[in-house]
Amino acid sequence: MASRSSKAPEAMQGKASVTFARRTSSGRYVSYSREDLDSEIGSGDFMDYTVHIPPTPDNQPMDPSISQRVEEQYVSSSLFTGGYNSVTRAHLMDKVIDSETNHPQMAGAKGSLCSIPGCDSNVMSDERGVDLLPCECDFKICRDCYVDAVKTGDGICPGCKELYKSTDLDESAVDNARPLPLPSNIEMAKMERRLSAKMERRSSSKMERRLSMMKSTKSALVKSQTGDFDHNRWLFETSGTYGYGNAIWPKDGGFGDDKDNGGTEPLEQLNKPWRPLTRKLKIPAAVISPYRLLILVRMVVLGLFLVWRIGHPNEDARWLWLMSIVCEVWFAFSWLLDQLPKLCPVNRATDLKVLKEKFETPSLHNPTGKSDLPGVDIFVSTADPDKEPPLVTSNTILSILAAEYPVDKLACYVSDDGGALLSFEAMAEAASFANLWVPFCRKHDIEPRNPESYFNLKRDPFKNKVRPDFVRDRRRVKREYDEFKVRINGLPDSIRRRSDAYNAREEIKAMKHRREVGGEELLESLKIPKATWMADGTHWPGTWMVSAPEHSRGDHAGIIQVMLKPPSGEPLHGTDLDTSSLDFTEVDIRLPLLVYVSREKRPGYDHNKKAGAMNALVRASAIMSNGPFILNLDCDHYIYNSQAVREGMCFMMDRGGDRIGYVQFPQRFEGIDPSDRYANHNTVFFDVNMRALDGLQGPVYVGTGCLFRRVALYGFDPPRSKEYHPGFWSCCFARRKKSATVASAPDENRSLRMGDSDDEEMNVALFPKKFGNSSFLVDSIPVAEFQGRPLADHPAVKNGRPPGALTIPRELLDASTVAEAISVISCWYEEKTEWGNRVGWIYGSVTEDVVTGYRMHNRGWRSIYCVTKRDAFRGTAPINLTDRLHQVLRWATGSVEIFFSRNNALLASPRMKFLQRIAYLNVGIYPFTSFFLIVYCFLPALSLFSGQFIVQTLNVTFLVYLLVITLTLCMLAVLEIKWSGINLEEWWRNEQFWLIGGTSAHLAAVLQGLLKVIAGIEISFTLTSKSAGDENDDDYADLYVIKWSALMIPPITIMLTNLIAIAVGFSRTIYSTIPQWSRLLGGVFFSFWVLAHLYPFAKGLMGRRGRTPTIVFVWSGLIAITISLLWVAIDPPSGNNEIGGSFQFP
Repeated sequence: MASRSSKAPEAMQGKASVTFARRTSSGRYVSYSREDLDSEIGSGDFMDYTVHIPPTPDNQPMDPSISQRVEEQYVSSSLFTGGYNSVTRAHLMDKVIDSETNHPQMAGAKGSLCSIPGCDSNVMSDERGVDLLPCECDFKICRDCYVDAVKTGDGICPGCKELYKSTDLDESAVDNARPLPLPSNIEMAKMERRLSAKMERRSSSKMERRLSMMKSTKSALVKSQTGDFDHNRWLFETSGTYGYGNAIWPKDGGFGDDKDNGGTEPLEQLNKPWRPLTRKLKIPAAVISPYRLLILVRMVVLGLFLVWRIGHPNEDARWLWLMSIVCEVWFAFSWLLDQLPKLCPVNRATDLKVLKEKFETPSLHNPTGKSDLPGVDIFVSTADPDKEPPLVTSNTILSILAAEYPVDKLACYVSDDGGALLSFEAMAEAASFANLWVPFCRKHDIEPRNPESYFNLKRDPFKNKVRPDFVRDRRRVKREYDEFKVRINGLPDSIRRRSDAYNAREEIKAMKHRREVGGEELLESLKIPKATWMADGTHWPGTWMVSAPEHSRGDHAGIIQVMLKPPSGEPLHGTDLDTSSLDFTEVDIRLPLLVYVSREKRPGYDHNKKAGAMNALVRASAIMSNGPFILNLDCDHYIYNSQAVREGMCFMMDRGGDRIGYVQFPQRFEGIDPSDRYANHNTVFFDVNMRALDGLQGPVYVGTGCLFRRVALYGFDPPRSKEYHPGFWSCCFARRKKSATVASAPDENRSLRMGDSDDEEMNVALFPKKFGNSSFLVDSIPVAEFQGRPLADHPAVKNGRPPGALTIPRELLDASTVAEAISVISCWYEEKTEWGNRVGWIYGSVTEDVVTGYRMHNRGWRSIYCVTKRDAFRGTAPINLTDRLHQVLRWATGSVEIFFSRNNALLASPRMKFLQRIAYLNVGIYPFTSFFLIVYCFLPALSLFSGQFIVQTLNVTFLVYLLVITLTLCMLAVLEIKWSGINLEEWWRNEQFWLIGGTSAHLAAVLQGLLKVIAGIEISFTLTSKSAGDENDDDYADLYVIKWSALMIPPITIMLTNLIAIAVGFSRTIYSTIPQWSRLLGGVFFSFWVLAHLYPFAKGLMGRRGRTPTIVFVWSGLIAITISLLWVAIDPPSGNNEIGGSFQFP
């Protein structure tokens, strides 16, 4: 598909070139490139000349909107491939999947056939699927034949043999039936100056036209789609009149006295009080004050206890005392790092009604009531369809397409890092099913909008459903979804059978050709590559099922397919003529933009795993849709609350929201066993630690369910970051004044800053060195920054944008745009740039999420923790013990990497708050607690074996200290439960798994980290498997599966050692001349403390109840040995007073 060329990245120089090709039924490829057509016309027999024919009734210029929409339709039906040192090709797809596709936005949608003899292409169509016929004779013609007729046929229609005339398909930016608002004379003068400047740039590039949006003001809606202000049209449609240098409101609108026609609306808008989008809900003083006091009390008691312990050593076992002292000092330090950031927890609430009122309600600045919300690009990442089932990914995509957000402002990008045809066709099937599922969700207000989760709800699905046709609609959609699941689950076999058939046909053709050319003797040596074939009978340009050169996981071309083309700017309701039996006449049936992306991979390049895939999506989306905000989701995390994106947007669009780098949502999980044996819900972290961090500089980024500001990902500093740095020493020194350069800089420049110097100004000329040499990408940066600003609807809102600036329809896609997106996902694009270093997701760590969030906080950005009443997102988590340990191992390994890198919080900039720095320091240090924890877990056994204890005697002072420390810990836990909303069982499960993980995965993580730092051994991790679920299987069957891992060795050793030590301790005490019961009780108490924490681990090793796994026999033997030792100790053999005969304990 992607042929090699010696002209490497020429596509990056200026406008990207595309080679269009189409495979005919005979197997021949026909080129449809404009360059090829131009070269045929401009041969040596002709000369270049231009003829200007004035427009006449018989000769009207073609409407540019038609050609642009036709171009977009053609682009959405083409599979774009390319990459390093190869030509970017657009392969026209007759069909994407084997099943029929009917939605007009989808690639490969069925339509009328072209009437040109010998052409089997589809006719051009609009957003509803209605044929676009450029001639009044309604002659059906496809896009390619139309281009031929215009370029080589002198613009003559092949049907009626007349010149093409204009049609009535033009859609202006403003509804013709609605009067245009009248601007003031001051705004008129400013606008005319701006428009005159824009007229000079009419012949500039498409991106420059996007940049002109930054120059729009409150009166942006009075412009037409081309940017011209039509004075005559305004006077006619608004009945306006011009005075001497002034413009006045007409009598039937504006500031008139007529109250019936809404003439007082502008005054009401001006007098309306400003309302915030979010509120901060402080924790009640009756809870937070005792909580802070207890922290202080426990800090003092821990200090006094450690001082007492150091001053009272155990002279009989100084080694045991020293080991315990070192561990206890570290535990106190670790607890302090974990507890200090919890001093200022907060809760937050959003107001979606105010958001709708400000951005989607008709007003003075937005008379049409079109959505003024900024665009959002949603990223879904997947890498391996074997471990991440396509059905799970498809359900996630469907929940995104059905989200409650303006359809034309939403775009979904799916990154398939494995380049598998299975993922591609599953995504196409999901896009086809969305034609039915999304309107159904909008019509009946379905929650959740993941079909798998919705149809498996345990509650009554008919509750609060008032429409009489809901039962019929739900039954139909459920039947369609069952068929959809069958098609998804059958895709692997379907692709395999199809590929085998095509490969067999190719082999027969090759053998026939060899027989005709070379005879019979060479037939045995013939080898045909086992290719993977697409539904339209062409080779898949990505990874083949049988790996081949340029078609393997680490070696394939970049691929972009627009599955669902961008929707129109106006709502599109269903009709009675729709093929679906459901009534969607009152429902908007448009679907958001959906794009499949598989970045190029070549041998010899470091592709940087998930972080590299995310950065490729950032660049591709910047060129294709350029949403100022990015929401990233794992393939198994779907939108559970359809209003989730709006909830996050409340924070971004509120006053001061321009300084928010990202909004993190909590992770909620499904499919966890009711007892949550291995603390998979992780509620202590998500509901306690993250809420507490929200009161500082913000929560850490946890990898999924995060709404980013695009310019924050680009590595820019937040606005007004140079005015004052709230560093650690800010309380000791006076505020630093702004430099004259910064104070006098324009508003646009002050919003895009990168660097640590106050005098540094934004130098656009340096952008290619930071972001690469794509001019499209560089030009999109200031547009994204401007569109992401909050509304300037209050004097306190700084760095805002005027209302109504984002009601302009989105730019249509063209081939050069998609070709540019192909070039920025190539494997060589990031060379000698700052991608992965300062820009985008940060490379160099297996936990790229934490590092990326740390870099943003280090530059001064804030983050927000958005906890919604209804969970925003839900996903799956591994419930198997081994998978859970490996997950914790990966997290801990990333923390160790952070500690030994320049991302250590000790090296943070002054812009990071002190307690936020403490929190990040704890992120890098917590795995090292494993050394001290393992030693402390062995101390009870050593005490019982030796007959000694960590203190000389169990006196009253030691017991009082121990009691106070334990009580304060329990009281702190109760208060945390009170202000966070978790329950006691969840807190206890977290404590148990803290010890299980600390004695297994954390220790291995520290060792791996040290190996990487000292020996340079790279760390690899396995992808966490996602289960697609099976209705016939036990929901928690994976919980009982026992997979042996070396991580289990330390906890098993600790359990067995403590069990044997308890038996030995009892026997020693019973047979000692002077029994030391206090030492026995101390050792036994701590041993039981260790065993109680390891109980879930032991239960996991036992497997399913009712079965007898091998591990049970091992346990039985060990327990039998322990009981035998105890029996020998209680009743030794006659004539021997020593335990075990001649055996002597130390």
